[in-house]
Amino acid sequence: MIQHLTILLGFQLLGEAISRGAALPLPGPVLGMALLFVALMAVPRLAAITTTAQGLLAHLSLLFVPAGVGVVGQLDRLGDDGLGLALAILGSTALAIIAAVYTFIGVARVLGR
Repeated sequence: MIQHLTILLGFQLLGEAISRGAALPLPGPVLGMALLFVALMAVPRLAAITTTAQGLLAHLSLLFVPAGVGVVGQLDRLGDDGLGLALAILGSTALAIIAAVYTFIGVARVLGR
């Protein structure tokens, strides 16, 4: 398990180093995940990390505790700007859903389905 965690964190570190070193607008963990995907395709025995990754995903909710603490720490800002934040969240969510629908429709037309 320690080796698997080391592999996962190593790819995250590699992605972060490449992202920051090359000043890419792509977040390091996302780049690391893409590199891990490529590595899993190239070296099938790396798939042994699956059980460790599933264990991490099973306890993913624990990672939201720091976000909750951050929100509680900024309650005064929520009181001042709460309406604007709520409207921005709702509006961006609606726009993302609409963009996804039109993308789906466009791809379906291109594929002839």
